[in-house]
Amino acid sequence: MAMGRSAWLAEGDLGQESDIRRIIQLGTEVGPLHGLVNSAAIFEPLSMQKTTLADWDRHMAINLAAPFLLSKAFAAQVPSNGEGRIVNIVDWRALRPGADHFPYTISKAALTSLTYAMAAALAPNITVNGLALGAILPPSEQPASPDILRFVPAARWGELPEVEAALIFLLSGPAYITGEILHVDGGRHLI
Repeated sequence: MAMGRSAWLAEGDLGQESDIRRIIQLGTEVGPLHGLVNSAAIFEPLSMQKTTLADWDRHMAINLAAPFLLSKAFAAQVPSNGEGRIVNIVDWRALRPGADHFPYTISKAALTSLTYAMAAALAPNITVNGLALGAILPPSEQPASPDILRFVPAARWGELPEVEAALIFLLSGPAYITGEILHVDGGRHLI
């Protein structure tokens, strides 16, 4: 409140369509929604061989279906003469998939395609872009391998203010930018 801003918390299970609709509805009760950031994700280190159907379904539900349903509900509340912004948090791996984190990588590649398709479907009054992140935070469950930065041309971890600046740009920058994936990965997607 000291900065003239307020925040409200709306909890829900992103694996449940009814909760997703309720989250957007709660948001619209506070005021019109102008932006949506789809950032929830499951990131499990599973190979193709170790991925079960339950693992696959869990990743697809949270990493792909939830952003689709949230975006659909968000778009429905934007007036026909209004504007909205959607930013999907994707991953550099979506363009250069590997064998590790198999269901995660596939779901983020699909979210990248969904970003492009929604940009076309929701134009002209809603922009849809993606933010492809790289090595931003070291793993919390174990020490970071020095190999992680070996293929990052910037040779360092990304910083949260860099992610914030890119996100703010996509949420408040030129409305003529849609269907783009902005890489904040230190150049990792190039190698």
